Amino acid sequence: MPYAWQPIGDDIKVPTSSHGQRLNVLGFLKRDNSIVPYMIEGSVDSKAIIESFDQFSEQIGKRTYVLIDNAPMHGAKAFIHQIPKWVKKGLIVKYLPSYSPELNLIEILWRFIKYYWLPFSAYASFQSLVAAVEDILNRFGTDYRIAFKTA
Repeated sequence: MPYAWQPIGDDIKVPTSSHGQRLNVLGFLKRDNSIVPYMIEGSVDSKAIIESFDQFSEQIGKRTYVLIDNAPMHGAKAFIHQIPKWVKKGLIVKYLPSYSPELNLIEILWRFIKYYWLPFSAYASFQSLVAAVEDILNRFGTDYRIAFKTA
């Protein structure tokens, strides 16, 4: 839910959403503002993460490093067992230090989407939310950009 301002005495109301509907977005992000996103309606588990890594590993043309946080799904046995397969395809998985969200570029992107770019109208319905997030992801790198600092 984004933050909002309203005149004193006025209420801003968000329609009640259907319980159980959840939108998750996984993605592979580069500093040049290119992204390979995966939108998932519902919960995300190790299987969903593995599928996105499998698909991404098929798209790369050169050695590619993916920096990931220490989320439980990234440490699951099923995920860890897949790493050698991805390495053979040139996809190298590296873990970020614990408690370092500032090093995780995609967390910066999610924050921009949730708190700056997602219009208030996106919360009118689940379909509106999906359409708005999809629109932002499609336009990321052109209409929506983040100036990441380089080391």
